[in-house]
Amino acid sequence: MSTVLGLETVDETRALNAEIEAKQSAMPPRETVDPVELRPQRRDGTTVFPQTVFSPDARWLEIPSRGGTLRLRVLAPKGEPRGAYLHLHGGGWVIGAADESDVGLQAIADDTGLVGVSVEYRLAPEDPYPAAQDDCEDAALWLLEHGPSELGVPARYAIGGESAGGHLSATTLLRLRDRHGITGAFAGANLVFGVYDLSGTPSCRHFGDRPLVLTSATMAWFADCYVPGADLEAMREPDISPLYADLRDMPPALFTVGTADALLDDTLFMAARWQAAGNDTDLRVYAEGCHGFNAFPTEVGRLANAAQLAFLRDAVA
Repeated sequence: MSTVLGLETVDETRALNAEIEAKQSAMPPRETVDPVELRPQRRDGTTVFPQTVFSPDARWLEIPSRGGTLRLRVLAPKGEPRGAYLHLHGGGWVIGAADESDVGLQAIADDTGLVGVSVEYRLAPEDPYPAAQDDCEDAALWLLEHGPSELGVPARYAIGGESAGGHLSATTLLRLRDRHGITGAFAGANLVFGVYDLSGTPSCRHFGDRPLVLTSATMAWFADCYVPGADLEAMREPDISPLYADLRDMPPALFTVGTADALLDDTLFMAARWQAAGNDTDLRVYAEGCHGFNAFPTEVGRLANAAQLAFLRDAVA
């Protein structure tokens, strides 16, 4: 396991966790609220996360997909683009939206020269598995074929996302390899506190009801919304839980997670299997970081975000 980072600012990180727990304790558990009511809360700033800020420079692009028309949120760098970053947002496959990552993607675009392309994939429970994965697969195929002509970028690509977006990034890479014979098209995978075993890793199962962004019950609810009624073995199908997939011929990956994240084991286990399969692997574990810790203006969040920027710069160099 890599050295735990951010120990020098652990008091600040713990103070943030205490604030989140206090705020979340006053809210109803997410699994008791209709997803239609949950989805606007992040945008309105009524969750534990900061209010969403939208970039005036972002634009929407519509592409055809097997689910109909698929929207992509595009954020360009200020200078000449060096490639594109296919971004898959988080939210447990139930909440979240492509435009809720504008600030982070604009920072990536300006720092790395990569055009940010975030996918507005379909959400569960209205559109359960495999809808989100189909949309992400279709977006990746479109980008590889049309990125240079439609976005004006050279054919250099990276992929990544947070939480459910980390899951969707991994399954997209696996589908490209297994369904289309495509490997090496993405030069790097930025996998940020992803969920890779929907049947529940030990850290997820034992996290309990601590109100620190995720709980064990919330994760079980997210998984059931995405793959309703699936039993334990069905949850472990590689297309659903990529931890169980053959991981050969995957791109270099940066894995990011905090030690106070219910999905800690998902990242530890996936990084170990990624490396054992012969892929370049960089694992960064941050002291007391909760799920989504890098969305807050703390030193440990800045440290994690800087590492992601450096990884993406190097991936398309």
